[in-house]
Amino acid sequence: MKLDLLHRLNAERAARRAVVVVTEVESGEQRLVKAADVAMDPLKDAIKKRLRMGKSGMEETARGRVFLTVHVPSAQLVITGAVHISQTLGPIGQLLGYDVTIVDPRTAFASIERFPDVKVIAEWPDEALPPLNVDHYTAFVALTHDPKIDDPALLHALKRDCFYIGALGSKKTHAKRVDRLKQAGLTDADIARVHAPIGLPIGAVSPAEIAVAIMAEITQALRVKVEKAEAA
Repeated sequence: MKLDLLHRLNAERAARRAVVVVTEVESGEQRLVKAADVAMDPLKDAIKKRLRMGKSGMEETARGRVFLTVHVPSAQLVITGAVHISQTLGPIGQLLGYDVTIVDPRTAFASIERFPDVKVIAEWPDEALPPLNVDHYTAFVALTHDPKIDDPALLHALKRDCFYIGALGSKKTHAKRVDRLKQAGLTDADIARVHAPIGLPIGAVSPAEIAVAIMAEITQALRVKVEKAEAA
């Protein structure tokens, strides 16, 4: 790979933007296609398919055989609420390969002592979330029960096409949340993307069990997305 192409590739990856390296098998020539430029590329259909799948592979095209090397951002799990559930959910997410970040402005909860191995940001969502590059490769979970923390965080996540968004709370609590989100300008379709009550219905009771249910639902959302991409 030529040095200038490598620099451009690394810049896209650092910015959490999907990118594909197209290698012509016969000639060995390579070029880089940014996610923003895919629609204008002559191989757009093959590139879109590979990006949806998140998998590299060989493709037969009118221009001959090409190998598409896909680079997509690593999956991340962003949690608002340094609560008991998060103490289990964070490590489980890490075990499954997610980059995990917990956001909570309440310093009594967001401490290294309570989360020794998970990144914790003790700031309000408006300050903490923008630098995290929340995007389509992000699972977002709101766990505080505090509208001042969770509502701005959910608004942020919904604007950034996270593949999973979930919020803790009973049906009654979520109904009040829905009213607040509508007042903030969201549509029914927007709000329907929020999984609430959160987690698969496995009868979870303890914080650790609820964390398992949440991670199971996140995994389900991710795998269904991949299966749909492969079938497209």
